[in-house]
This record gives sequence, C-alpha cells and structure tokens, in this order.
Amino acid sequence: MESQTETKTPILEVAWRKFAQYDDTSVKRTASFTRLRRSILIFGVLATLLSILTTIYPAEFPQLGSFILKILLVASPIIASVLAAIGNEYYSTGDWLVARAGAEEILRDMYLYRTILKGNPKRREWLERRLARVQRSVFRGMNGELVMETFKGNVPPKPRFYPEEPGNDNGFSDLSGEEYFKYRLENELRWHEKKIIVKQRERFRLQVSIYLMGALGAIIAAIATFGDSYSNLAIWVALTASLTGALSVWQQLKNLEQVVRNYSKVIIELGIISDHWKNLTADERLQSEVNRMVQGTENILWSRNVEYIKSMQEALRDASLDKEAELINNVIAEQREADARFKQALSDSIVNKTSEELDKVTADLSERFEEILGTLAEEASSDVVQAELASMREAIQEFSEQIAQKFGLSHRLESLREEYKDVEVGSNTPRGVLNDLLSRYPKTEEVKG
Repeated sequence: MESQTETKTPILEVAWRKFAQYDDTSVKRTASFTRLRRSILIFGVLATLLSILTTIYPAEFPQLGSFILKILLVASPIIASVLAAIGNEYYSTGDWLVARAGAEEILRDMYLYRTILKGNPKRREWLERRLARVQRSVFRGMNGELVMETFKGNVPPKPRFYPEEPGNDNGFSDLSGEEYFKYRLENELRWHEKKIIVKQRERFRLQVSIYLMGALGAIIAAIATFGDSYSNLAIWVALTASLTGALSVWQQLKNLEQVVRNYSKVIIELGIISDHWKNLTADERLQSEVNRMVQGTENILWSRNVEYIKSMQEALRDASLDKEAELINNVIAEQREADARFKQALSDSIVNKTSEELDKVTADLSERFEEILGTLAEEASSDVVQAELASMREAIQEFSEQIAQKFGLSHRLESLREEYKDVEVGSNTPRGVLNDLLSRYPKTEEVKG
C-alpha cells in the first residue's frame, strides 16, 4: 500500500475520479432506461391480456371482478404511455452513451500516460489538456446539462478494478510492456470472450421466444377453425401477437446482433496483438514493440466503443418512444386545450355575471331611491310635517337673532373697553365720565332678576 500511495500523482487521481464519475453515471442511467423500457413493454402486453379477460369474463361471475378488469384495462395503456412520455423526455438523447464515451476516452488516455508517455516531462500537461477536452465534449453531448453525482468511493473504482488485491493494477504506477499486457490487453480479451457468450445466449433466447410466440399464435388460430367450440380461442392470438411484438422491440433495443459482431471483431484483433506479443522473445520486447502493442490495443478498444455507441444510438432512433407516448401526449394536449377553454369560459362567466349583478343593483338602487324620494315628498306635504317645519323655522330665526344680538353686544363692549382703557373707574372718577359710560353701555332684552 505504501508504494501505491507514493505513485499517486495528482493528475491521475483527478483522471480516475472523473472516469469513475462518468462510468457510474453511465451504468446507473443504462439500468434506469432498461427498467423503463421493460415496464412499457410489460404494460403494453398487460393491456392486451386485460382486454381479452374483459371480453371473455363470465356473466355469472361477480360484477365487481368485471369492473376491476375494466379499470385496469383503461389504466394499463395510460401508464405505459406516461412511462413512454417520461422516457421520451429524459432518455431520448442517450446521455448515458455520452458518459460511457467520456469514461472510455479518459481510460485510454490514462493508459497512454502510464506506458507510451512514461518519462516524458510534459505528459502531465498533456493529460490535463486531454481531460479538459473530454469534459467539454461530454458537456456538449449532454446538451449543456451536466447533471451527475460526484463519485466519492476509492479509485480505481470497483467492480471493474480491484487494485487492493495482489497481482492487480494499482492504477497509478507506470506500466512495463508485460504489465500492460497482463492488466489491460489480456483482461479486456478475457472480458469480451466471456461477455460475448452471455450476449449470444441472450440473443438465442429472444429469437427462440419470438419464434415460439409466432408458432403458438398460428396453432391457436388453426385450432379455432375446427369448430364453434374452439372459436373462443381465436381471441388469444392477440396476446401471442402482443408478446411477439414486445420481444421483437426488446431485441431491437438491446441490439444484440450488432453487439455480438462488435465483440467478435474486438476478440479477433486483440487476439492477434496478444499472439504477436507472446511470440516475441525477451530481447525483442523493446519499447517500440510496447508502444505498438499499446497503440494497437487502445485503438481497437476505442473503435469498439465508438461502434457500440453508434449502434445503440441507431437502435434508440429506431425504437423511438414518440408513438408509445402518443396517447399521453394527446391527453396532455387535450387537457391544455380544455384548461384554456375553461379559463376563457370562467372569465366570460365572471364578466357576464358581474355585469348582470351591477345592472340589477343599479336598477334596485334607482327604484329604492325614487321610492324614498316619493315617501319624503308625501310626508313633507302633510300638516304635521308642515307645522314642524314652521316651528323649526321660527326656532332658527329666534336663535339667529340671539346670536346676532350677542355678537353685537360683545362687539360694543369691546369698543367701550378700548375707548376707556386709560380711565380708572373709582370714587375719584368724575360724574360726567361715569354718566357718559353708563349711557353708552349696551342694553339687552333679557329679563333681570
């Protein structure tokens, strides 16, 4: 472990973590897309099965069972269409293929860094530039949406690499020709040899299943022609046809035929390089031969990756989810149109109702106002109101006169005070001044005492 720690250069640490992030994203997104497509196909077949069961449901059975079957029959294609719409929205770009391409390109550059470029003083700058280019390429390939979880595990990542086990590549130290042959070339050759067997068996099972479903449908159709007692069997041909179609779509999506051919080419080419290296003596295994082996191996593996991505993208285009999502898309479009119609109708209804209510209130208020005016006019013409109004006029007139009198008295008193402000009234005041003052003092009509 100490030697591995000593060989952990920062640029390789960065490269391994970026590879692990892209690799993990590709694996998870591939699994998610596969589950989604499998669910769509299952619901499609289930809809056919429920349609048949609803048709042949015995009348003497409980009606609740028939009701449940009909509900499931309606729900199944809708669910399948919703899933298809989700897949068409979030998986149609094949972003996991872009992530896979980025991961494999970084892995290739790391092996070139550790073999052909070892001892080159500028290899660190070279790998840094390569990492920047790959990241920008992945960013563009994902339409500018680089949504990935950060990888937090150990590098090199499992399950593809086991650096802690004896005899395995630690992922950081420079590699000799023998080490590269063992850790990279032979490892990839063995992986493809095992994987091609698995893919071939899967392809064989799918083909056999498709043939069996087709044959079963033909047999059922033939039996149904034997008489009226077998005529009800003909409806089951629809189920076998649905299963055949689902299996064919799945086979097309997996693209197993192209994958098997691609792996076969890799096995052949890597086998040739392996045979050539084994045929060399120790003296002949010079750095030029190492460079030739590394360059040839990496070119083959990269070509395999390019072919795989190209074939999968073609499979995605051929197995477009647009038709499968047609139901839900139509429903959504209809909902939007209905929503717009509802909002417009609601707006028109509110405006019309408000206008009606305003007209009604205006008419009621006008009528009420006229009624009140008529009542007031009628009451005003009565003898009682007229007498009260006459009394009110007299009271107002009397009040006004009193106010005016008081206002005049106040004004005259203020004038006298101003005129005699320098006269001191007392025992020494001349009688003529006092008589003049008293004669000019204002009189009121109020009763004394």
